[in-house]
Amino acid sequence: MLPYWLLFLVPALLAISSPPSRKMRRDGTRFARSDPIWVLMLLLLTIMIGFRFRVGGDWGAYFEYLIVAATSDLRESLLLDDPGFRVLNLFSIWLGFGIIGVNTVSGLIFSAGLLAFCRSLPRPWLALAVAVPYLVIVVGMGYTRQAVAIGLVMLGLVALGRQKWVWFILWVLLAATFHKTAVILLPIVALTMSRNRWLIILLVGVTGGVGYQVLLGDSADTLVRNYIDAELQSGGALIRLGMNALPALLFLFYRKKIMIAPSEYRIWRLFAFISVGLFVAMFGTSASTALDRLGLYMLPLQLFLFAHLPDLMGRQGKQNSGIVTMILAYYAAILFVWFNFGSFSFAWVPYRMHLGG
Repeated sequence: MLPYWLLFLVPALLAISSPPSRKMRRDGTRFARSDPIWVLMLLLLTIMIGFRFRVGGDWGAYFEYLIVAATSDLRESLLLDDPGFRVLNLFSIWLGFGIIGVNTVSGLIFSAGLLAFCRSLPRPWLALAVAVPYLVIVVGMGYTRQAVAIGLVMLGLVALGRQKWVWFILWVLLAATFHKTAVILLPIVALTMSRNRWLIILLVGVTGGVGYQVLLGDSADTLVRNYIDAELQSGGALIRLGMNALPALLFLFYRKKIMIAPSEYRIWRLFAFISVGLFVAMFGTSASTALDRLGLYMLPLQLFLFAHLPDLMGRQGKQNSGIVTMILAYYAAILFVWFNFGSFSFAWVPYRMHLGG
């Protein structure tokens, strides 16, 4: 478990010692320029995710994609479900990299999206520390396809916060080629924009319809059967959705104090309502897996809210180390409980790395 704890402690210690970012754009959003330490963090995350060996609950399942890729060509891969992930497997087979190649490229895309999103927040190291226990370790190292989709969605959210809604649509459509469920995020554009709303609604309708037919249409019935009709149970879903509902309620409570651009405010208000709705819906349905997987796309709300919370609860723009430490203690407790009491945490322990040969 030591590698996982080190992965958490590095950003946690930097979060305690780093002041909040005060560099703002004219539109109220923050600069997200990179620097060497963030490049090193990108490499660390990519290597830990990409070179892991027999780590993650879905480790064995992803070999089926490689088996299919070994007997497919490019045209066949593009016609299968989740074509982006299929093509990635195909190229990894062609280049002789196998599962390590797939996981490394997937880890790079996920990590790039995560770090870009963290860098857009006032306390990027705190946001990254918040992401490690569940988003990085469980999702990034366990749900490879959806992790890539979430990484691309986070790039889209950064663009959407700056009112670059066309880029958001493109990032989400690309995400849907790795995990088709990402298309459900397309309506966010129409629901959060204040200008040119009817034009955006029309564009979202067209792109959403095309995206549905190309990416989801043939497998929609299967998804309904697997997630809804079969009433699949996802162990711990209520707890995970509750982890999203908490920052959602905090956002709604502090909504008048939070200092963000209006375009960002509308995004996160919608995420807060959805997160609360998913949590409440758990008490009225037995299809917990469907709600659980949808809840994964709401995980960025945790990073966003807790990166702002020290300034909401404490003195604006100050270190507020006590509040930062409290947040870190909460996520350290989550990591401890998951490792020691999680039903499937054994699939992650011990951490093993592929060393060649």
